[in-house]
Parts: sequence; structure tokens; C-alpha cells
Amino acid sequence: MSKKTKGNRIAIIDGLRTPFCKAGTHLSYLEADELAAMCIKELLQRSHVNGDDIEEIILGNVSQPVKAANIARVVALKAGLNQKIPAFSVSRNCASGMQSLTEACNTIYSGQAETVLAGGTESMSNIPFVYSRELKFVLESFMVAKKLSQKIKALSMLKLSYLKPIIGLKEGLTDPVCGLIMGLTAENLAREFKIDREEQDQFALASHLRSTKAMNEDRYDDEIMAIPDKHNKTMISKDNGVRLNQNIEALQKLKPYFDRRNGTVTVGNSSQVTDGAAAMILMTEEKAEELKLNPIGYIHDYAYAGLEPHRMGLGPVYAMSKCFDKSKIAFKDIDLFEINEAFAAQVLACYKAADSTEFAKKHLDKTKKLGRIDPEKCNVNGGAIAKGHPVGTSGTRIVLTLLNELKRQDKTLGCASICVGGGQGGAMIIERN
Repeated sequence: MSKKTKGNRIAIIDGLRTPFCKAGTHLSYLEADELAAMCIKELLQRSHVNGDDIEEIILGNVSQPVKAANIARVVALKAGLNQKIPAFSVSRNCASGMQSLTEACNTIYSGQAETVLAGGTESMSNIPFVYSRELKFVLESFMVAKKLSQKIKALSMLKLSYLKPIIGLKEGLTDPVCGLIMGLTAENLAREFKIDREEQDQFALASHLRSTKAMNEDRYDDEIMAIPDKHNKTMISKDNGVRLNQNIEALQKLKPYFDRRNGTVTVGNSSQVTDGAAAMILMTEEKAEELKLNPIGYIHDYAYAGLEPHRMGLGPVYAMSKCFDKSKIAFKDIDLFEINEAFAAQVLACYKAADSTEFAKKHLDKTKKLGRIDPEKCNVNGGAIAKGHPVGTSGTRIVLTLLNELKRQDKTLGCASICVGGGQGGAMIIERN
């Protein structure tokens, strides 16, 4: 066991991610564990951190592959890490990738380790179709039957309706308590905060334009690794969800997807279903100095908060409020923000809620509002509407992107936040070295 850290900042030594690719495209041939293993292997090579110095691996994931129980351990072994290094997986829905980072901090603060590898992974392409319990019962009865008559009897219970597949992805994106698919929670916020279709489409357009600009200026060169395609002929090094020629007219032609009659949320102003992985190496500041490593930044504070599942998109505001309450850093001192773009309506609602004294009094038990988030300082390189939202990965990705942008702009403080299906939010304050 490592010595308990005393007041040491948690240093982020380095971070890396795969390209984010739309489900069913370039990375669909890789399962979540394979994506993460490739990312971690490359990260260790680039960071010059000895794999044997890693004392724990923590990985966030939402739709865990059946063949990769405790996916973090599977990934660690596939990445070639020493089998003596323990690993565990975490899941806080969309914030799983952020949860892995905060669990790494908790592990370090408690003295369990000095160096932790953390991140997230998701292959939304490979979220399976499932079948009904009734079909399962029929098949089980057939398999255990010993006599032909018993097998015939078992098959006689089969109905055609039992063969209808259940789309695992749709089930996973539907809240089991309030019964709403995530897009309808965004519709709730659009109505509550009076956010019209034009605002949402303009926000989505900005996400693509900013992402395109960032790609054209090679801002992601240090952030994204290249991965070979299925046939090992082409190297994939770009997020393929970014529409380089996106225009407002194309977005306006799209019909509402979730509330087809009265809605404003479309596939164009929502995040994309995506595959991707990301990872970071964290350690005590003292350990980094001992190894003569130059961290890219430090984790200052973090918090999670709960709220009504049908308003889950406001989670970032609740979490940021809680995070700044316990931080010595003031909201006004933040140089850049990242709010994961689950939906345009959701981020726009967060802008309005954060800047509302009435909202603060009613929902945050505060007399003062959190503060205005300048759109020009938030998601400056675009977000999940353009890049995609591999749900177990995004929490790590937004922290990595934010750190890199702080460096590019020579700024110091950033706040990354994310909404969480089920009615939660996560927030993290980071400081560039």
C-alpha cells in the first residue's frame, strides 16, 4: 500500500483517446474492451510511464460486453499490463468516464495507490439485440427436455411474437423509472426553458463548425491516436461524425425524432451514437516530481448531484453548483467550460439555468445564481453533437479536450460537466500545469 497522500494535488500525466466513429462504421469491428486496450497500450508508449508503475486500473463503461465481465480487468490484460495489477470497472451511465477519474482520485487520496490508469470505453455498435423472457423460457425448456415428446411440447409454446427482438440500445437510452427515452427529457427542457427549434439547430451548426475548424487546424493531433480499419488498409485518425459541410438549411429539413407531432429535438441537434475509448494516467504530484514527469494538469475538485430523471439534462448545473460550493475556486474564475452535448436543448437549458436567480432559489437552495456561462468559452472545439457520445467514454474525453484547449489558449482553469441518464450530473474543476 502506498503512503497516504497529504494535501498532494492529483496530477494528470497524460491522456489519449481513439477517434470517435459513428456506430456501424469504421470501429464497429472492435468491441469495447478491444478499443480500450489499444488506447491504453498507445498511451503508455507515448507517456513514457512504465506500465509496472501502474497500481490500479479503473475503467468506465455502460453497456458491458457479456464476454468481458469486469471489463477493466479484461482491458488491462489485453493491453499487456502486469497481471499483478488489479482492475475494476465503474458505471454511472453517461458519467462513467468521469467516474473512473474521480475513483482514481479517491484511490490515491485513500493511500491505496500513487499511480492509477483510468478512462472509459464504449462500443455502441455492439450493444446487442435481446429477446423476451418468454422465448428464453421456451428455449430453456427445449434444451433440458430429454424426450422427443417433451421437446415437441416445449416448441409448441413458441409464438411468433416471441421472436421480435428488443433493441438493446433503445432500452438502455430509456429511463426505467420515468419511462422516457433520453430525447424526450430534452424535449421537456426545451419546453420548460422556451428553447425553440431555431436555437437548437444553430447550436448544432456551431458544434460542427467548431469541430471542423479544430480538425482543420490539427488541434486533435496530440489527443487522438490512429486505429487501423477492419482490413488493416487505412489508418483512422479523425472523428467521422463531424459534417465538414454542415449548413443550417440541412438541419432545418430534419423532422422531430422523439416527439414527432410537437417536438423540436431532431437527430441533427442531438448527440450521435458512437464508438470510442479514452484513457488517462493519474498520480500524486509528489510521485510525478519523483519520476521527473511533466503533468498536463491537475484535478482540483469534483462533485456529482441528483435531480428528477425527466429533467436529467440539467445535471451539469446541479453538479457544478455542488462542486463550486466546496472549491476555493470561484465560478467567475473559470477560463473555459466543457458541457457534454447530449442534446442542443439540454446545453442551452443549462446556460439559462446557471444564469437564473429564480432557478437557483427554487432548485439549488441558493440565494444567488451560479453565473453566466459564456457560449464563446464553452465547447470551443465543438462537442458530442459533432464528435459523438460513446456513453462510457465521454466523461474522460471532455476532461482531456478541456486540458488540451487550456494549453492551446494558455489559460489556467477549466470546468468539465456532464448530464447523466437517470437524473444525475457530474462536474470537475481542472487546472492546467
